[in-house]
Amino acid sequence: MHKSTPAATRMRAMTLRSWGGPEVLTETDVNRPEPGPTEILVRVHAAGVNPTDWKSRAHGGLGLWGEPIILGYDVSGVVEAVGLGVTLFRPGDEVFGMPRFPYQAGTYAQYVTAPARHFAAKPNTIDHVQAAALPLAALTAWQALTETASLQPGQRVLIHAAAGGVGHLAVQIAKAHGAYVIGTAREAKHPFLRGLGADELIDYTQVDFAETTRDIDVVLDTIGGDYGPRSLRVLRKGGVLISLSSPTDTPPADEAEDRGLRSGFMLVEPDYAGMKAIAGLVETGRLRAEIDTVLPLEQAAKAHEHGETGRTTGKIVLVVAQ
Repeated sequence: MHKSTPAATRMRAMTLRSWGGPEVLTETDVNRPEPGPTEILVRVHAAGVNPTDWKSRAHGGLGLWGEPIILGYDVSGVVEAVGLGVTLFRPGDEVFGMPRFPYQAGTYAQYVTAPARHFAAKPNTIDHVQAAALPLAALTAWQALTETASLQPGQRVLIHAAAGGVGHLAVQIAKAHGAYVIGTAREAKHPFLRGLGADELIDYTQVDFAETTRDIDVVLDTIGGDYGPRSLRVLRKGGVLISLSSPTDTPPADEAEDRGLRSGFMLVEPDYAGMKAIAGLVETGRLRAEIDTVLPLEQAAKAHEHGETGRTTGKIVLVVAQ
């Protein structure tokens, strides 16, 4: 057992007092949290930036926030202290994870606390920036493909926005499971995706995937809008459509069932076993995060501005500690 209770101190964090544009993100001095029973305190070295961050910043998201409001879910860092009953980690261990989602985690800060099993040991083969880019996006792809869809070798998978944060990791996870992977992306991103193992690519600005693609077993829709209804048309009987954008953009389950299909909206969950599986893929060279942009914590607003363009390849990461 390793129990440590740090003295109350302060820390830097990017907070917001109202919902709005990137400019509402403000660097603030706040109380450093302390780990409760089963929790660990992590000194944040890097924090990943995800679409859920800027969507929540704009309008509050699901409203599951504490005070002060601190965005961020992806984190890689070093265990500073552990709470009562923690046996998985000890101070000095390098960890990465997606704690507390969809409740406030607050990784845009120097320190974060969460249950120990919301983290896993950081792979030794990557640095903190690479590790912080993985958890939310990789767990989303992992849970969607391996659990919700029960992906099997040889199945045909269609991944929308395949060069995006979730998409490019989903391509690699699907290939690691022996799938045939088709991705939608602008033509300029096709060489990148071929390098990740994609078997077939569709330039959505030139071709309607719903007119040219058939016999798909699994569709991963990270875009929403009309992509969900159109995706039902490409699935073979027994296929599954997993929507990650919004429940309102997900075709009704009964409509899918009438066609012999499955359709549903999925929220990712903290997952110790999933994080260990992701770490294993990283360590064996079958999974890596593409880093689009790295910025210091105090430039979180710039990170959001860049992410909201919708033109990134891979992930944006904030560096908190060197």
